[in-house]
Amino acid sequence: QTQTRPGWLFDLKPWKKNSMPVPPRSVWLLLGPSFILVGLGLGTGELILWPYLVANYGLGIIWGAALGITLQFFLNMEIERYALVRGESIFVGFARLIKLLPVWFILSTLIAFSWPAFSATAAAALVPIFPEFSATSIAVVLMLLTGLILTFAPVLYKAVESFQKILIAVGVPLIVLILLRVAQADDFVKMSQGLVGIGEGYLFLPGDISMMSFLAAFAYSGAGGNLNLAQSFYVKEKGYGMGKYAGRITSLITGKEEKVELEGSTFQPDPVELRRFRRWWKLINVEHALVFWGLGLATILMLAVLSYATVYGQAGNQHDLNFIFNQARSIAGSLGNVWAGGLLLVTALMLFSTQFAVIDASSRIVSENLGILNRNRLKARDISIYYYVTVWLMVLFGIAVLTMASKRPKELVDLGAVLNAFCMFVFSGLLIKLNTKLLPAEVHPSWFRKLVVYGTFLFFGIFSLLVIKERLL
Repeated sequence: QTQTRPGWLFDLKPWKKNSMPVPPRSVWLLLGPSFILVGLGLGTGELILWPYLVANYGLGIIWGAALGITLQFFLNMEIERYALVRGESIFVGFARLIKLLPVWFILSTLIAFSWPAFSATAAAALVPIFPEFSATSIAVVLMLLTGLILTFAPVLYKAVESFQKILIAVGVPLIVLILLRVAQADDFVKMSQGLVGIGEGYLFLPGDISMMSFLAAFAYSGAGGNLNLAQSFYVKEKGYGMGKYAGRITSLITGKEEKVELEGSTFQPDPVELRRFRRWWKLINVEHALVFWGLGLATILMLAVLSYATVYGQAGNQHDLNFIFNQARSIAGSLGNVWAGGLLLVTALMLFSTQFAVIDASSRIVSENLGILNRNRLKARDISIYYYVTVWLMVLFGIAVLTMASKRPKELVDLGAVLNAFCMFVFSGLLIKLNTKLLPAEVHPSWFRKLVVYGTFLFFGIFSLLVIKERLL
């Protein structure tokens, strides 16, 4: 099996020989990476896009959220498979397959995620609480705060994981409490019908729904786009499998330097090593199913039912973020201003946490791929330098967009989501090839997982074409 091929652009080193680490006894010791992806999803599909669609079309479209997050579960597990076995990011694996792919990942990530959609949306949610400040000024402060936190956190992975865990621990219980007080039994019946595509006067999709809005929500049923690939960084830095031998990005100011290796390790697929791999594989599947799929889907459904119970059918829901303010007014009328203000505040904090995680993940992707392209001249802390330069370029670009652009917050969310749907179409078509060509036959994906990933590839391809047709015709 060829590990790398010397070429004119860069030379990746062969995998080192190492032993597969002994897996932990409990899945609870592995909790962490999936919380980051849940946090990424909370600020997009869960809080904005699916509640927006439900406010306007009812719960009959919620099957799309369940299908979307399920497909992302299988995509994410193939991403984790590569990092678990090779101890390197999936971007290094893709570069071993096709040398110019790093250029695509840099450009597609920057184009899709440089828009400050989540800070803009968070700011809009905070304006009713802090009316003395403009939405633009709040959004600019949030962007600057994001850059400062990422710059001064000693270990980036720990900072991002801890931040997402805290926000989820605070936000989800509040949403549950509000939901239990405003929803009726019939709302949950409508939700169960919507999971199988039964809507109010339609099946699966209403005739007048925007395909762009539906695809945006579908793509963001979870992290979305290239950010799914960033999961390979998080599981590697958490120490899953062969990732134990890789270093972590640390702050140039407050962190202790760690050697970050681009290239990973390989193990001999003998019976002992394969038993360890299978135990790791079982544990990380359980971790991702519990946190990403279970918690993520439960949160989508709760927020969708909350939207349906409070604002479905109200006038003005289709205009940008009006449904959020309609929702707050409805909750204020039934529960009081404190509950409505609490929901808006939690919504804003979750959206801010998403912006935080988006800039972190995007900067990781860009810095890793720049490191690959510059592999022949790469120095010890170059990856960290690339990372922080990218962070501040994204922050400054976001501030420029916020102060000059006329687009409304939801338009920025939709734009980013559709671009990322196309990105998912591209990388889902490469995943199985990567995991069958560069991994030992003993750890290849099963035929069922191959079928799901190829189905995802076709799904995103078809819907991307439908959106192009809708926009151009």
